[in-house]
Amino acid sequence: MTARVSHTTIDCRNAYELSEWWKGVLDYVDVAGDPNERGHEECMILSRDGSHRLLFIEVPETKVGKNRIHLDIEPVEGTRDDELARLLAHGAVEFEDHRGQYGPGTGWVTLLDPEGNEFCILRNADEHGRGVPQPAV
Repeated sequence: MTARVSHTTIDCRNAYELSEWWKGVLDYVDVAGDPNERGHEECMILSRDGSHRLLFIEVPETKVGKNRIHLDIEPVEGTRDDELARLLAHGAVEFEDHRGQYGPGTGWVTLLDPEGNEFCILRNADEHGRGVPQPAV
């Protein structure tokens, strides 16, 4: 027997506002037939292809300390630094800069979302030298 991850859950103070913010980061959408609305204590968003879901659940306590798990995101279009500029304009806060840590063009940047949850921006596939997988012809 095996298992799969159903969704990733993020505890937060305001599920609606944080889910809306992350929709702008990831280009995710509401679940069809179950739109998120102000005042909802649980808000789920999903990738446009349905392959990944994030669930935001309101909890009474505020975040303290470092996350034990976090999201690493990779730009689909543009470079890591292009994505950094976009997310800073979107309201993310730069927390730690690890660019160049392992030589020129390497590394990542750790950011904070509006509730202080850490997440990292990695280099895109081309910057990693992996390229983007092409469909078989």
